Amino acid sequence: MEKVVKKIGLREKQTDFAFWQRKTPAERLAAIELLRDQYIKFIQKDAEPGLQRVCRIVKQAQG
Repeated sequence: MEKVVKKIGLREKQTDFAFWQRKTPAERLAAIELLRDQYIKFIQKDAEPGLQRVCRIVKQAQG
């Protein structure tokens, strides 16, 4: 693999916004999931991966 370095001026620098606009929604979600997983592993060593599940049973009043 050849190492390549590109020198650009500050005004030529692309923004992160432009980078993410070129990605598909699926690629953006995959990146968010990766960051979330890394955060959980770094901050909460004993936490289980995945989102918390919440279930509520609501009884409706009859009548």
